[in-house]
Amino acid sequence: MTDSAIPTAARAGRRPAFHAVRVAAVEPLCADAAVLTFDIPDRLAEEFAFRPGQCLTLRREVDGRDERRSYSICSPPGTPPRIGVRAVPGGLFSSWLVHGIRAGDTLHVMGPAGAFTPDLGDPGHHVLVAAGSGITPMLSIAASVLGADDGTRVTLLYGNRRTGSVMFADELADLKDRHPARFHLVHVLSREPLEADLLSGRLDAGRLTALIGGLIDVRDADHWWLCGPYGMVRDARGVLSGLGVPADRVHQELFHAGEEPPAPVTADADGATDGEPTSEVTVLLDGRATTFSASRRHSVLDGAQQVRPDLPFACKGGVCGTCRALVTHGRADMRRNYALEPAEVSAGYVLTCQTFVTSDTLTVDFDS
Repeated sequence: MTDSAIPTAARAGRRPAFHAVRVAAVEPLCADAAVLTFDIPDRLAEEFAFRPGQCLTLRREVDGRDERRSYSICSPPGTPPRIGVRAVPGGLFSSWLVHGIRAGDTLHVMGPAGAFTPDLGDPGHHVLVAAGSGITPMLSIAASVLGADDGTRVTLLYGNRRTGSVMFADELADLKDRHPARFHLVHVLSREPLEADLLSGRLDAGRLTALIGGLIDVRDADHWWLCGPYGMVRDARGVLSGLGVPADRVHQELFHAGEEPPAPVTADADGATDGEPTSEVTVLLDGRATTFSASRRHSVLDGAQQVRPDLPFACKGGVCGTCRALVTHGRADMRRNYALEPAEVSAGYVLTCQTFVTSDTLTVDFDS
């Protein structure tokens, strides 16, 4: 393994670091969800300035393992960052945050990241489609775009199981009261009957088609924002594609991608050998280049962490985008991607947690 420095001018930016941040408040949202508010000290105010729709990555050590999770910020910019968390049964992180953390506790938090964010200088009609805890970034996006321009309108289709499981129900109602003519809120419940049959059931392709057809002039919608489980996001993208919505107007974020198995690794002809094929990999991070021998059987991130434990990552499922890097030399195969836009992939960016080397040498730049 070798290390070397690269000129500061060659770097596109420095990754945010983890900081010990005090929890200012923990407020229950429903039986299995809570919102945590962070008290950001003045010295970190610039680093924790965020855009609507971005997320925070939290870190804790469990049995000697470095565990990380990303949670979307639900507050609008200019206010203290808040994250909404729903406890997953048996969840290592979420249950701890919802049931174990108290005001005054300190958590290790990385500064905001993510590209699931609107341009507040571009007014228009934003259609938000969310399910369950997918509402978290949508609350920030809706409040921010409505507050930025009087000509902006928002339509939110929000799916849940029952009334009692709706996260941020009061805040959504307050937002509706503040912008009655510009914010159209539609609740859909899958396990509780509502007066209108159309609003009872899952937000699947059929129901989305009916809701959009009955409530929204597709030609009038400037941007579509999708956040929820993989199945809902997949169905929504299919419906919108069938309606002729341009792909660059559709933005997505997943909070879980477990239903979709990763694609098999693509083998490369040169360099493939029996046993344990390896490649020479160079990673650039924070102005330092590290070169090492890596197995092609492991992701670039997993291999690089053996020599650079400071590499950024969170979900390791191809969802959050924290481990994004630019391939500047060599070839690699990205197995799944739920975080990068098509333009980023075309430019050579990959999610290193889902990327495997397919050439003898590879260079990835985390600073780009």
